[in-house]
Amino acid sequence: MPRKKPFSVKQKKKQLQDKRERKRGLQDGLRSSSNSRSGSRERREEQTDTSDGESVTHHIRRLNQQPSQGLGPRGYDPNRYRLHFERDSREEVERRKRAAREQVLQPVSAELLELDIREVYQPGSVLDFPRRPPWSYEMSKEQLMSQEERSFQEYLGKIHGAYTSEKLSYFEHNLETWRQLWRVLEMSDIVLLITDIRHPVVNFPPALYEYVTGELGLALVLVLNKVDLAPPALVVAWKHYFHQHYPQLHIVLFTSFPRDPRTPQDPSSVLKKSRRRGRGWTRALGPEQLLRACEAITAGKVDLSSWREKIARDVAAATWGSGSGEEEEDEDGPAVLVGQQTDSAMEPTGPTRERYKDGVVTIGCVGFPNVGKSSLINGLVGRKVVSVSRTPGHTRYFQTYFLTPSVKLCDCPGLIFPSLLPRQLQVLAGIYPIAQIQEPYTAVGYLASRIPVQVLLHLRHPEAKDPSAEHPWCAWDICEAWAEKRGYKTAKAARNDVYRAANSLLRLALDGRLSLCFHPPGYSEQKGTWESHPETTELVVLQGRVGPAGDEEEEEEEELSSSCEEEGEEDRDADEEGEGDEDTPTSAPGSSLAARNPYALLGEDEC
Repeated sequence: MPRKKPFSVKQKKKQLQDKRERKRGLQDGLRSSSNSRSGSRERREEQTDTSDGESVTHHIRRLNQQPSQGLGPRGYDPNRYRLHFERDSREEVERRKRAAREQVLQPVSAELLELDIREVYQPGSVLDFPRRPPWSYEMSKEQLMSQEERSFQEYLGKIHGAYTSEKLSYFEHNLETWRQLWRVLEMSDIVLLITDIRHPVVNFPPALYEYVTGELGLALVLVLNKVDLAPPALVVAWKHYFHQHYPQLHIVLFTSFPRDPRTPQDPSSVLKKSRRRGRGWTRALGPEQLLRACEAITAGKVDLSSWREKIARDVAAATWGSGSGEEEEDEDGPAVLVGQQTDSAMEPTGPTRERYKDGVVTIGCVGFPNVGKSSLINGLVGRKVVSVSRTPGHTRYFQTYFLTPSVKLCDCPGLIFPSLLPRQLQVLAGIYPIAQIQEPYTAVGYLASRIPVQVLLHLRHPEAKDPSAEHPWCAWDICEAWAEKRGYKTAKAARNDVYRAANSLLRLALDGRLSLCFHPPGYSEQKGTWESHPETTELVVLQGRVGPAGDEEEEEEEELSSSCEEEGEEDRDADEEGEGDEDTPTSAPGSSLAARNPYALLGEDEC
């Protein structure tokens, strides 16, 4: 009888891992990402995960691993649309950690808060987005996918050949997600590009504007979302900036949670979230502006009277329901939409060029992660119909909804376009999942050099014996001081948990409770002009008229956790997910904009 071959414990462990991965329906050899809180553990993924198994020369990190019990009846893989970003090398991560400990933070001037879109995207360069290559109905599905894969590899090669990894921002390397964008653009009659008003040039790729308005010949509506998070004068300044540089745009101001900027805010509300009672979504600011823009674009070719009637019903319902004490939204109201989820982005259905087919206008909603695309749809509908989350990549494939019988909305997954933005700014903008950041300290330093975090949070330097003495701050010091103030300790040694503190600060910035707003070029010199602009006063009055004056609100303190479990809970109620929370600090209009501190947060004894 032959002698048995020795089988080590390491080999047995690998055998069990491969068996579990096969059960989950994953490809052979791909390791599921670790959910370690520090995020510093290296993932053993040597090949990039494009949809058809080919690889590029750069290492890719896959984010947002979803549990799976095998492929579904239609072959759906929940990890098919995961975020794919270029991996930071171990040496680069360690270098940034050392810089966070050693580099003294210096406040930057107001001029450095001005962002010019030409410096971010460099129009005319290779910083484009992948286009769908030409195809015909004679091609098979395999031929079509192979052609798209080759074209995508060439696109990645041009970008990585022209710029080094240090200059490039994070951007999407997953072809499957780009296929979702292609399908949405093909089926849309009007395209909505949603941006965050705090940094709209970050979310506005000029290449997409040229493609939609030029090659496709479609109308592009720029939605400046979350206008309650920025001073009204800054909102008006950004609106005129885009009108000047992109004249074909239709610009709409929107927020799902309007509030009156004239109402003074409690500085101690940073650790509290207001839980809205009653009809929160029906008070969205912007649906009527969007309707007027669509009426101007369609020019009477589509009957939008049902949409106008729906807006009137929502306004009336919000007015009648204010102060009624309802604790839940009316889920049994009139059925105003039909939801449809589809996974056919790679099916060769062909670009439909028949506009307004069957008297229905299709409005595609595209944009970066965390700009509020799903919240915008909820605001248009008047109640929660789309799950929203702070986690980038929560919407995994495009979904269509009928707002009225003649208006169809299409929600596209968030896509990150290549640019030259600092990666720290991308983290603050919510493009990268905070729970999976390997090194969050430099992003905290980027924030603290632009707003005085240590002053606003009343932090005490960890090495200070005399609280009144001045001490130089670095990013690590701020994280350690916040961990001491909040009581964040490691489990074993009970040291200050600086990683958890850093994640907590980044979440405050993402929610808008530490508000960092960027300005258009020349804003510092013309700030007084924008504050006295007639449109600024009009916006203030409009926000005060539709704000949640009659809604009942209750506040409860929220534990600002940085654990992975908070990021993983993606099906919470929208009011609890932080996309446009009611407790976000907002500046007052007029002359008080400069005098009032918009970042005042909490007192020394209030945490």
